[in-house]
Amino acid sequence: MAGRRAQIDRQELARLVAEGWTVRRIAEHFGVSESGVLQAKRAAGLARPTLDHRAAIPWTVKREHVQSGPATNLRNLSAVAQGGSVPPEKVNTALRWAQRLIDAGSDVSYDPEAGFTEVPASPEDSHIAGVLARARQALSGGTRGA
Repeated sequence: MAGRRAQIDRQELARLVAEGWTVRRIAEHFGVSESGVLQAKRAAGLARPTLDHRAAIPWTVKREHVQSGPATNLRNLSAVAQGGSVPPEKVNTALRWAQRLIDAGSDVSYDPEAGFTEVPASPEDSHIAGVLARARQALSGGTRGA
């Protein structure tokens, strides 16, 4: 005979999340897996929305390049554009970096072997200009979204 599935009480879950309990601690409290807690949080509307950075980083980035300056700046600008929370100093760094590229007539590109590189910007379709424009629109109170 199979055991009864553990249940997660939504009100109790909301209270524990509000108190700052970790996913691991909540899982132990309810006798479920951490994955089960994450699923319950999403179902109860208690999970932060996942940000999608594909518009800002449309390339498949190798692991060794994921934490590079350009990747980090692009993710931060993307998060801002989607209404995510980014520390002000990181926002300022990303804004300055993007504006420096634009002022130099450059854009950012990615090659799996070379990593991120600066390339001449296309006058019609600058990737970094688009990413920066979406971030600035969100910062100015405009429509949010990738």
